[in-house]
Amino acid sequence: MTAPAGDAGEVRDVGEVGEVREVDEVGEVVLRLTDVVKTFPGVRALDGVQLQVRAGEVHCLLGQNGAGKSTLIKVLAGVHHADGGEISWLGAPFAPATPQAAMRAGIATIYQELDLVDDLSVAENAFLGHEQSRFGFTRRRAIAARTRDILARLGHPEIPPRRLVKHLPAAGKQIVSMARALSHDARLIVMDEPSAVLAHDEVANLFRIIRELTAQGIAVIYISHRLAEIREIGDRVTVLKDGRTTAADLPARTTGTRELVGKMTGRSIEYVFPERTPIAGESRAGEPILVVDGLTRHGEFADASLAVAEGEIVGIAGLVGSGRSELLETIFGARRPDAGTVTMAGRRITGVGSAVARGIGMAPEERKSQALLLDEPVYKNMTLASFAGFAHAGFTDARDERAAALRTADLLDLRPRDVDRPVRTLSGGNQQKVVVGRWLLGGTRLLLLDEPTRGVDVGARAELYQVIRGLADDGVAVLLVSSEVPEVLGLADRVLVMREGRLVHEAPADELDEDTVLDLVMAGSLTADSLMAESQMVNSLVEGEPK
Repeated sequence: MTAPAGDAGEVRDVGEVGEVREVDEVGEVVLRLTDVVKTFPGVRALDGVQLQVRAGEVHCLLGQNGAGKSTLIKVLAGVHHADGGEISWLGAPFAPATPQAAMRAGIATIYQELDLVDDLSVAENAFLGHEQSRFGFTRRRAIAARTRDILARLGHPEIPPRRLVKHLPAAGKQIVSMARALSHDARLIVMDEPSAVLAHDEVANLFRIIRELTAQGIAVIYISHRLAEIREIGDRVTVLKDGRTTAADLPARTTGTRELVGKMTGRSIEYVFPERTPIAGESRAGEPILVVDGLTRHGEFADASLAVAEGEIVGIAGLVGSGRSELLETIFGARRPDAGTVTMAGRRITGVGSAVARGIGMAPEERKSQALLLDEPVYKNMTLASFAGFAHAGFTDARDERAAALRTADLLDLRPRDVDRPVRTLSGGNQQKVVVGRWLLGGTRLLLLDEPTRGVDVGARAELYQVIRGLADDGVAVLLVSSEVPEVLGLADRVLVMREGRLVHEAPADELDEDTVLDLVMAGSLTADSLMAESQMVNSLVEGEPK
């Protein structure tokens, strides 16, 4: 077990083997969160979070998707404002009104999806929002010189300050984000999944930069699902679950995998799943309707093979960046594969048009930007994929569209039952029902669902689960992706685990538990070194050691 000490004390891991870094080796507490609360309609995203970060340390933040990590860093970045509790920064109360205020105070955030402007230069991005100017004119030469100095400090003097960001690789763009942070003289840098888009050698370079930053006294909050990275770069770990701190000040290098995973699981939110019915069980014994064979997209996923039968729900569990969404989009024909095939009912899928014609529908992860016309009425959104069936002499019949949408609204228990209202006025759960309803009108035989309950409150989740199970009972095949491990296990009949672009495990859902799936998805890099480390970890578990 671990025990946090006072500001001048140390943190030791009692009863585990290995050297533990003492807190005295790093600086004083620069950031302190006490009982921080943040509430959104229908959900308490942060529920009394505790966190202490010291100068010169890498403080790792762990937690499943939905644990509150993103909300927490947005509170620190001035995007959200805490509803309760206390935040202290450099010994003074801290409540940034805007992201710019947080940056000026010395807290910089590097998000997983980098907020850079592709058509601006490296230097312009580095000083975006606080450009150096004289007499109303930007001092481009001075900015370029300052950017060159910062890039050299980061170990990348080869990046030209005047090069457009869009011409840089992913690793180069991340360096530019760090340069922006240092242009503000940041004393704390928050990194959200910084290695998600990096190759193995680029991760090693990232860690070199982080060590140089912490050696200069800069604190780093590092968010990652990869436990191997946490052990390599981290000093201490704080774990969040359902918006609460379940563990604090754990030694990153020596805390066992079982303990970390245990602190992340055991949710307070109830998942209410419909029972798997015998009818669905009989249909799942039939021949596959979808067959994916050796599907590959270079840099995203490789050699993916799977099958789904009529009436079967197959779930893919995996982390953000594992290639799961890209796999679903490629099956749907929205992305062109580099190798492999997708066949639906024996017919090959070559694009979105052939997928829809064969009875495949998809509800994407970003429904507002990718699936819905927010200012259009519900009925128009529902008939979007089948409006040709409502056309007469080249014109659509709005009465027929409304009638069909009302029947689907009744089937899905859409609330309110008003198909003329703009879809943007609906809750997240009801917007998702509209997306699903669109494909029901088209006679869908296979439904692809990417994060079906993202942004949906707890009550609406159970309704969506009933809808999905009801579709399967009616013979519709379902292939879903979710970051919520309990959701995959509770809803799916069969589970595939995806890690770093590969399907690494398959089993019936009732033969898996949450801890096992998390161990599989968080095992780290697929390089030879990490596979050897993973093997050693498994052996030590068998022998009864803590790792």
